[in-house]
Amino acid sequence: MTYARTRISKAVIPAAGLGTRFLPATKATPKEMLPVVDKPAIQYVVEEAVAANLSDVLMITGRNKRPLEDHFDRNYELESALTAKGDEARLARVQESSDLATMHYVRQGDPRGLGHAVLCAEPHVGDQPFAVLLGDDLIDPRDPLLGRMIEVQERHGGSVVALMEVDPSQIHLYGCAAIVPTAEEDVVRVTDLVEKPAPGEAPSAFAVIGRYVLDPSVFAVLSKTQPGRGGEIQLTDALRELAQEDGPDGPVHGVIFTGRRYDTGDRGDYLRAIVRLACERDDLGPDFRSWLRTYVREEMQD
Repeated sequence: MTYARTRISKAVIPAAGLGTRFLPATKATPKEMLPVVDKPAIQYVVEEAVAANLSDVLMITGRNKRPLEDHFDRNYELESALTAKGDEARLARVQESSDLATMHYVRQGDPRGLGHAVLCAEPHVGDQPFAVLLGDDLIDPRDPLLGRMIEVQERHGGSVVALMEVDPSQIHLYGCAAIVPTAEEDVVRVTDLVEKPAPGEAPSAFAVIGRYVLDPSVFAVLSKTQPGRGGEIQLTDALRELAQEDGPDGPVHGVIFTGRRYDTGDRGDYLRAIVRLACERDDLGPDFRSWLRTYVREEMQD
């Protein structure tokens, strides 16, 4: 089935994971709500979607994810208290999250993998191309990856994945793409995809990171995709089928990303992300960098 090309306006953010790597912090708090400096990680992701002119955001949630909805809703009691205090700066920051985008929510129910989470978005997305943003990957706003991906999709059709070159020893942690170059330095044609390849079996060192712009034809493929690695329905498997077809739904392209990416799904990288972002803040950076230099110097002397 083919679809008329329309301007992409919808973003899907899967957020049903349990966050077990961050237990016990995530026992009662969704991992997406863990703070990165002074904003929850999920807000950075929504802000990225909005910066790419995606005004309609659907979150795929699960049990114990109600705080996500509350964060992007109005808190009239808090707003009233801040107004009474005349604290306009904090009031603006509180209201910022509720004014970002038109937010929608659907529960995944049975957590059957990323492919299943994306499939849950079909009734909302319909026959339009759409973006998928994974919350564990924070992309620095100075490196507008998503906007570039949308541009490529609108020009070529089909689906677009974000790729980043990683050390070959780490490729088994990611989906991996077999690629051929195009006339554009940062755009490649994806010919095959392998989910977490065994060492020595990866077709390249280019890993799929957590940004996708998908043609709606992916839904038909996902609906018949059998569970793969880990007993889950893998989005990578569906994209692999589309990449290997030369059909009417368009190719699969990759945008090679060389900018700043912060992985908040790993505890060590989460801490490094906080340090990097705090150092770059105008309000926090000068004092924090000064303290950090002193701390590192004292640690090296011990």
